[in-house]
Amino acid sequence: MRWLVTGAGGMLGHDVARELTRRGEDVVALDRAALDIATPETVDRAVADHRPDLVVNCAAYTAVDEAETDEARALEINGEGPRLLARACAAHDARLIHVSTDYVFSGEARTDPYPEDHRPAPRTAYGRTKLAGERAVLEELPGRSAVVRTAWLYGVYGANFVRTMIGLEARRDTVDVVDDQRGQPTWSADVAERIADLGVRLGPGAHGVFHATNSGEATWYELAREVFSLVGADPDRVRPTTSAAFPRPAPRPAYSVLAHRRWQEIGLPPPRDWRSALHEALPRIRKESSS
Repeated sequence: MRWLVTGAGGMLGHDVARELTRRGEDVVALDRAALDIATPETVDRAVADHRPDLVVNCAAYTAVDEAETDEARALEINGEGPRLLARACAAHDARLIHVSTDYVFSGEARTDPYPEDHRPAPRTAYGRTKLAGERAVLEELPGRSAVVRTAWLYGVYGANFVRTMIGLEARRDTVDVVDDQRGQPTWSADVAERIADLGVRLGPGAHGVFHATNSGEATWYELAREVFSLVGADPDRVRPTTSAAFPRPAPRPAYSVLAHRRWQEIGLPPPRDWRSALHEALPRIRKESSS
């Protein structure tokens, strides 16, 4: 099976291409310079030239705060780009996995993880544009597409919260981290494995919306303390604070815990706990950060 990965220069796109290559798949990995998914001609040409059996769209406008004043551009990439990919896949008999986000929900829940079929209610421009992309993919390519929502991603490549905490531990005596936002710290390599597993199953009975986050839940403060502990530092150097201490143009979801029922429906176990993933990921992240 031939796979085409868009957004391959980003953290998740890089990990998806790497995981597929590790499995011996035929992979075409295109970064933004090679494929701008918001340009119709280049999208159709890429799918026509490479003839993939399956496209994994990891390309996105991810500047959450900037999207509040640049929603039109964010919509081009996050909304219309996925629609163009879905149409090209339909024209050239390919399937599509599209990566989305927890920001499609309001983030106002408190105790129950969001199921895959929960009604979206985005509160930010970024969330609205990502929801537009979800709907476009499922409308244009019904039965042959999947939306994979993820959240709180960290990884070996690219900027992310875990790498930031490693750096701050080395430079500061104490670090203030918000303790009123709750979600699921998620290793991008684990999401890449889920996407690869889903790709070979995608079709009748295995399409629609899936949630790819590590299991369990934590606040950013709790995640930071775990990072400090794993690098041998005193976790009490991490001090709790509130979101009000870090005002942003786009409000962050207070609750971003996602449910994982759909994986069991297609014969896969729920994703592993976030602590287990972090314990495995951290040595690799530290190695890359020091190189």
